[in-house]
Amino acid sequence: MRMRRRRRARSDAGVFSSPSGQGSTSSPGQSDSSPACVRPFSPGPLFNAQNRSGGGIKRRNPFANIENTYSPKKKLLIYNDDGDAEAVDSDRTSKGIEKEGDEDMSTKTDCPGALAARLAEAERQEHRESHSKKCLTFSEDDSLFEEEEEDVKSPLLKSPQAIAAASIAPPVCTQYPADWSLKTRLLFTSPLPLSWAEHPKAQEEALGLSQHCRAQFATLPHSLQDPKSCSELRCAFQQSLVYWQHPSLPWINLFPRINAERNFSGKSTPWAQDTALQQSLMSEWSVSLSSLYSLLKARLCPYFYVCSYQFTVLFRAAGLGNSSKISALIAPTTRGFREAMKAEGIEFSLPLVEERRKSREQQNMTEEEEEQREKAQECSELKEDGDCQEGDDGENDDEDGSFSWLKEMGVQDKIKKPDSITIQLRKEGHTVSLDHKPESVVCVEGSHTFTLINFLINCKSVVAAAGSQAGLPPTLLAPVAFRGAAMHTLKARSVNVKSQVGSTYQNISSLEITGPILPSSLHSVTTLLRPAQKGNFSATLYTHAPTAVMNTHTTKEQGTGGSVDLSGCGLHPASVEQLQQPSGLGKTALTHISMNNYSYTWKN
Repeated sequence: MRMRRRRRARSDAGVFSSPSGQGSTSSPGQSDSSPACVRPFSPGPLFNAQNRSGGGIKRRNPFANIENTYSPKKKLLIYNDDGDAEAVDSDRTSKGIEKEGDEDMSTKTDCPGALAARLAEAERQEHRESHSKKCLTFSEDDSLFEEEEEDVKSPLLKSPQAIAAASIAPPVCTQYPADWSLKTRLLFTSPLPLSWAEHPKAQEEALGLSQHCRAQFATLPHSLQDPKSCSELRCAFQQSLVYWQHPSLPWINLFPRINAERNFSGKSTPWAQDTALQQSLMSEWSVSLSSLYSLLKARLCPYFYVCSYQFTVLFRAAGLGNSSKISALIAPTTRGFREAMKAEGIEFSLPLVEERRKSREQQNMTEEEEEQREKAQECSELKEDGDCQEGDDGENDDEDGSFSWLKEMGVQDKIKKPDSITIQLRKEGHTVSLDHKPESVVCVEGSHTFTLINFLINCKSVVAAAGSQAGLPPTLLAPVAFRGAAMHTLKARSVNVKSQVGSTYQNISSLEITGPILPSSLHSVTTLLRPAQKGNFSATLYTHAPTAVMNTHTTKEQGTGGSVDLSGCGLHPASVEQLQQPSGLGKTALTHISMNNYSYTWKN
């Protein structure tokens, strides 16, 4: 009986000295006689219970312990009785504890008298193990939940491409290409009213003319709330409408001059039969043309136009159109006019003809290369078969002497040969076919432009000898003042109309501008409409057809036009910057300009 009681006491002591230290609070469903070194089951706390709504509930794995899953990287920090910390493997520690427990159980049955000493030693061991288990629980929790917390708190990193695609806004075009053609009419439309552009006050008109003559430009904000009450905007608009013209006849519209017989029909032309009056008009015109060229050479005038009844000449200062020299474009021309220029020693080029010739040469070269490759392949195949001879390549060498048999027959004198005039007409047939066409545009550069000025002054074909324009010199147009010029302003009027959009009618305001509209005037007006209409308007452009070819590229462009100082030419710096760039329109002109949300689109 005593032995049974001792064995029962020993088993109870082993249960109370278990490493878990929870003998009295065992979980339900687990027997009281569980081994000492087996961890009791515990469901564990809920993870992020307050953040989860519905779905499965995630609990901590009760078996994810250092004792059950050994990892060589996970160390256990154990504090000894003397207060020193020691890092050991958790698996080795648990095994050592199990060994000591087995030794204790085996030795207790040997000596009943040493029971008290063994029980005291077991209590000290239990105290150490409970202390180590506390450290184990702390380190275990950190090791189990540290990675999960990092995963939750760390932000999701996006690739640079994904960030760029979401943050970069669509490109905004703040400028349209330079258009060197002359316009006869502009029609602007906008959902916002354009009535601020008409009926200026006397003071606003006077200030606008004064600012134009002094080349002073006002700075406007990015957007205007009430354009009609903005005096600076109305003055700047009047300034943008000014141009200079010679000669000036109030009763006759002197632009356009090509195919403009209707403008002169029924009008009084006192110079038509008066030779002295014609000479007086030509003398004044020559002085004005020389004055314009002097201003152009000094970079005080950016460009000017000479509008004749047959052709139009555009003179540009050095630095404009991506050219470092003074340049002149003449269109359209005839074979007789080009021959007269050659006789005066004026060197010129035909940009569109040379461009077409180069494209044809490149196309012919590619075709010849393909033919040579095909012949080489055929010959190589024949050589493999043994049928290709070396003399096959030179079978066309004697093409010039293929008709030598005529001499042998004595009939070579009876064959009619083409005369020199016919040969020359055949050679010049292509150049004659260019007359009065856009391809006949002529480009003159450098010092030859001065010779061209003298040629225009002395050329009789510049002035019509008969018809409604007989005796009237060409019209000179410029954006700045010159000798003998008269100040003119473009005509502007605003109209409110209703346009049908779907099943409803929408109020649309329109602004019409008529007259010889220069490239700088077009740019100035669109620059003012940008803040006034809050970046939303559209324009229809009516081009003087013979001048559309002025946008063509010259063959000798050097690309150093931006280095020339044009600050004193009398234009707004933004207009100068636009006109310095090469036009990409070719032999076409702009027909539509639209601005939507401060971004330009155009058609040509």
